[in-house]
Amino acid sequence: MASKRATATATALRLTPQPSPRAATSYLRTTPPFLSPHRRHISAYGYEQAKALTFSKYGEPADVLSLHTHSISPAHSHNLTLRFLAAPINPADINQIQGVYPSKPAFTTALGTATPIAVAGNEGVAEVISLGSSVKGLAKGDWVMMKAPGFGTWRTHAQTTPEHVTRLEDRRGISAITAATVSVNPCTAYRMLRGFGAMRPGDWFVQNGANGGVGRAAIQLARVWGFRSLNIVRGRAEGTDELARELRDLGADVVVTDAELQAPEFRERVKEWTAGGREPVKLALNCVGGKPATAMAKVLAPGGHFVTYGAMSKQPLTLPASLLIFKDVHFHGFWVSKWAEREPDEKKRTVEHVLELVRKGEFKDVPVEELLWEWETKEEELIGAVKGTLEGFRKGKGVFVFGRT
Repeated sequence: MASKRATATATALRLTPQPSPRAATSYLRTTPPFLSPHRRHISAYGYEQAKALTFSKYGEPADVLSLHTHSISPAHSHNLTLRFLAAPINPADINQIQGVYPSKPAFTTALGTATPIAVAGNEGVAEVISLGSSVKGLAKGDWVMMKAPGFGTWRTHAQTTPEHVTRLEDRRGISAITAATVSVNPCTAYRMLRGFGAMRPGDWFVQNGANGGVGRAAIQLARVWGFRSLNIVRGRAEGTDELARELRDLGADVVVTDAELQAPEFRERVKEWTAGGREPVKLALNCVGGKPATAMAKVLAPGGHFVTYGAMSKQPLTLPASLLIFKDVHFHGFWVSKWAEREPDEKKRTVEHVLELVRKGEFKDVPVEELLWEWETKEEELIGAVKGTLEGFRKGKGVFVFGRT
């Protein structure tokens, strides 16, 4: 039996056309990684070979992540096999690996391990490469996004069932990177601007972390809807002026540093920007916490809304009683995953609207640092890429872009 299997495999290899090294090199230089045909690591029995960044216990990514290789059986019945095209590295992904994020991943032995493991990553886009006969509403070649966090997107391939994914209805003018990054940051900005403060054209909002993914999305959506924005960024030794110009090009009205925010004269400057205070600052978006967030809350007009969606400083939010008693400022929390779980249809409409703005040229992706993941990419390179996104000022959001897998 073993001899027959070896003979069949050898025959298949001989019959498969092999490109010359020169032709392969030329192809890689001219074809975007996520559009190039992937090299299929399939056994003689049709099993897809896959790799995934996994962890068996919580901890720092550099300490607990490992690259796991496993096989995926042929898709049948209600199953579909996916090949990932792009998957970003978000702060929430890191927090989940550390064990401090409310949404927990699924630990399982289904990937062929004796000890339960979980696949890291929550956001991404994948292509359907095969599906069982009972799958309806999806076809080979469709692009899909994950419906809920915890799916595990830092991997080359996965097998799942249709209820865990959402089909991208219209791919025209949409890159894999755009599709992979649309469901978290843009949706967070969209729902906060629309869901709090009853914002109208001409109204102001203030936000910290303005150069992050949510912040950049909020600036661009505000420009589309006619809102005005006061944007706060972290001060840095160099590049602050260039960053401010970049955000103003996206549509920001005012860009200041966190040091300027906390200066005694800041509220007087706000009056200058808002026609002597006659134009109220109705909404604040907070992803930092600590003293800068408290200073930002003081900018709000009476009856304003302060929405917290992150805590990058890991410092508590201290609220003066006067903001609640005399200014009647309303404080809220927002978690896009919980909203998406509660309003799946609304999330789909939000994603579709953002993608339509992309097609019109009214919305741009956050700057990204593409991290190429191919079959031969080493474990230390992938884990180093995750670790590198946590250090210092980044050139852009780290995104795994899958090439020949």
